Amino acid sequence: QLSCLVKMVTLHGIPKDLDSYPKELLLFLSPSDYAATGSCVQYFANIGEANVDVLQKESFQRKQLLLEALACLKIPDMQVSEENAEILGHLVCDLGGEYIRSSGGNLLKYLSQCESFLPDQEEAIRSVISSGNTTFGPPEAWSAFTLKKLTGLIPVFDHNILQKIPK
Repeated sequence: QLSCLVKMVTLHGIPKDLDSYPKELLLFLSPSDYAATGSCVQYFANIGEANVDVLQKESFQRKQLLLEALACLKIPDMQVSEENAEILGHLVCDLGGEYIRSSGGNLLKYLSQCESFLPDQEEAIRSVISSGNTTFGPPEAWSAFTLKKLTGLIPVFDHNILQKIPK
């Protein structure tokens, strides 16, 4: 339906009020299509707010969106800053394990919003959490407030992490 709607909306060119349409519509446009109404950073900030699960995880479209976002944000290595993580929004869910490890705790808040993880993502999340080198600190120092912020990641925690969390 969204794909069809994009064709109808863009029939006579890209509308100037594109930002007033549902964010999910942008998933079916490219950054170059959007360029007439804003920057690629603005485009990916809007994409980051969209429900990317409209596209199947691991699909070509989602992989392509992530690659284009990383290029737009000029992320040279695999380290994603907190600022870029905020722009990527839900696209953070598609970053591989190496990005998660290299970015340390910068991604945890955003990863906790993801629906599911691939095995290498889960392993990377456990590695980052276990290191204790995050704004949340080591699991031994966590409170109920910390757990609430990391709720979406709890299913990824293994026994080693869980047993360190204070009762």
